[in-house]
Amino acid sequence: MAAIEILPGIYSVGVTDWNVRNFHGHTYTTNRGSSYNAYLIIDEKIALIDTVYGPFAQELIANIKEVIPLEKIDYIIANHVETDHSGALPALMPLCPKAKILGTAKCKEGLYKHYYQNWDFQVVKTNDQLKLGRRTLSFIEAPMIHWPDSMFTYCPQEALLMPNDAFGQHLALSEKFDDQVDQSVLMEEAEKYYANILWPLGGIILKKIQEVISLNLPIKMIAPSHGIIWRKDPEKIINAYISWAKGQTINKVVIAYETMWGATAQMAQKIAQGLIAAQVEVKLYNVAESDRTEIITQMLSAKGFLFGSSTHDNDMLPNIAAFLEIVKGLKPKNRQVSFFGSYGWAGGAVSEMQEMLKNSGANLILPGIAFKYNPDKTELESCVEFGSKFAQSLK
Repeated sequence: MAAIEILPGIYSVGVTDWNVRNFHGHTYTTNRGSSYNAYLIIDEKIALIDTVYGPFAQELIANIKEVIPLEKIDYIIANHVETDHSGALPALMPLCPKAKILGTAKCKEGLYKHYYQNWDFQVVKTNDQLKLGRRTLSFIEAPMIHWPDSMFTYCPQEALLMPNDAFGQHLALSEKFDDQVDQSVLMEEAEKYYANILWPLGGIILKKIQEVISLNLPIKMIAPSHGIIWRKDPEKIINAYISWAKGQTINKVVIAYETMWGATAQMAQKIAQGLIAAQVEVKLYNVAESDRTEIITQMLSAKGFLFGSSTHDNDMLPNIAAFLEIVKGLKPKNRQVSFFGSYGWAGGAVSEMQEMLKNSGANLILPGIAFKYNPDKTELESCVEFGSKFAQSLK
């Protein structure tokens, strides 16, 4: 897409990736595409905030050329090393002979280890400022949101926050601003982004938001590095992040299971029946057939999780094992959990699942259940009761 002026003298010059369907090494499905946002500020000095993914470098260059010749760029602000934001630098830097890169010390280290180029680099820290002329840029280090090098760039004259990966969404649209799009789609993708990328960093995120609030910085616009720019209601996404970071939940249980010959699937259905009868919202997924990005998104607001697996070689099945490895990394604190499954001549899946998540932060509130081969009528009734008891335990 062409350069778009988002404020007087400030342009969005990034690119839209309409076709991307997987992100972060296929751990995140991006069914609505994405964008790699970069921002160009025209003043006495000219600054480019972030770049784009390497395969889109020529589109970025073309967008900048619509506004100014590249050789006039004085500064390139690198808020984050990850290649979807820095990948265009090797193509861009030879065309910007006087440009100095600004970023954190970790950013300097990371860029060198990615590209092995000795670019002119200035290390900046929180509260450092860069005067462009009428406008000033100030920097806020934000380590582990979501890499050690991450930082935010803020323009006080415009009350504009450019926080890179914070407050973004994987969303490819012709529209550019929050007030131009379907709010349910926007918040769905924002929640998905937080759940799948930022969830384990909730404590750090909450502390950083509180730090920014304590600085009394007016924020009229948030321009992240993926998706839509928040200009109508930036507080909406800030408040959503506070809620997610605090781990606030609703009366919902996510059931995720894998089944070999259908017995564990029968158990899952009956457990769901017991939960629903207790007026608990249920989301039920076979992880071998479902989009795990969607499952994790639903888990973010859920009070409880139930995981099930058939036993194979005294262990859980491979798809649920891989999924639980991701769940363990998300560190889902203050969530209630239990387990279920079927087995043949020997059990093992239930205890293995419980062992995997014992240090994840989730709380085991009900001993797991397991039945041999196909559960009979009485055992299926026990699954309904298990669901009912789990619902009561959530209270």
